[in-house]
Amino acid sequence: MFRTILFDVDGVLLSEERYFDASALTVWELVSSRLYLGQEGEPVFQPNPDEFVIRRMRQAVFDDDKVLNFIKKRGINANWDMVYLTFSYQLIRFFEAALPRYRDQVAALLSQPLTEETLATARAWDVDFEPRWADFVSDFAKGTAEKQALLLDLNRIAQERLGIACQVFSRHSPLWDLCQEVFQEWYLGEEKYRESTGQAPRQPGKRGFLHDEIPIVPPEEMRALFARLREMGIELGIGTGRPTVETMEPLAALGILEYFSPDRIVTASDVLETERRFPERAPLAKPQPYTYLKGLLGKNTPDEDVFATPLPLENGEQVLIVGDSVADLMAARTMGCRFCATLTGLSGAAARSSFEELGADYIVDHVLQVVNLLEK
Repeated sequence: MFRTILFDVDGVLLSEERYFDASALTVWELVSSRLYLGQEGEPVFQPNPDEFVIRRMRQAVFDDDKVLNFIKKRGINANWDMVYLTFSYQLIRFFEAALPRYRDQVAALLSQPLTEETLATARAWDVDFEPRWADFVSDFAKGTAEKQALLLDLNRIAQERLGIACQVFSRHSPLWDLCQEVFQEWYLGEEKYRESTGQAPRQPGKRGFLHDEIPIVPPEEMRALFARLREMGIELGIGTGRPTVETMEPLAALGILEYFSPDRIVTASDVLETERRFPERAPLAKPQPYTYLKGLLGKNTPDEDVFATPLPLENGEQVLIVGDSVADLMAARTMGCRFCATLTGLSGAAARSSFEELGADYIVDHVLQVVNLLEK
């Protein structure tokens, strides 16, 4: 019998589609906008695209989702990391196109942290550049890096493509921070971004996707599920790669937030704050176990105690983690917990074979079937 069930949000409770749309638009802006790399193409960058342009850019940037599927299969589940990987790869390809005229300048930029000023310097160069979206998978597939090591693998690709050794690509870098902030502008929209950060967005005019969320199953059926689980005496928590505002607002609007203990809701905002306090422990995002372990132990548990908790857990079989990604499975495996895969993520039912191969304890079509695991 499970005493605690911890749920991922994207691909389990809420559709990931709008997150992937926002990710694609972020990469498009970073490549195309005159605020950043400024390599204008067709369509011309705009902060309030219609649905046709959104679909077109999602299809192009992620190569019909082949890029997303590859990244997720390698254990990366955070949209911020996906944006950083995808944009940084195009930046490397831009530097490659610049080599004939600007080799010394490229080498100089790669010898120091990449920043907004780096992009401004490169933007002024006269370079004939077209994004190579479809090349992403083939270049990364040459390596074997998984989880956050995939971000470091950008350094390998840079050396192979440019002939310049560098160590500037990593999870903790000004360029990663920039990718994260631009993504937040897209997802939150101008008004919510100002409200949540206290800052004006770099690019005004974005309406945001926060209030355009799509529940995986009807909200009333989710509420009935969580009410039933609570009646069975099970503690419910959340471990998500979403920031706090993007977790709380839609779940509250759907009427399901009340079923989760506030002390067991751990978000990407909590992870970032802990990484700032303990930089030597970073990265802590999934597939690292911190998000779920903190939710299990409770947010009031000091992080020093979370880090000191022996893994796998002594009574790990009493904890069930419900997620849609390899990253969730890896975190559960490290903790010694049971893992239930839902087939409502990016790959849908096609993910079943992968989860079977990886040894998921349970596989369900959707989150409502979780109750069947306890009532048998």
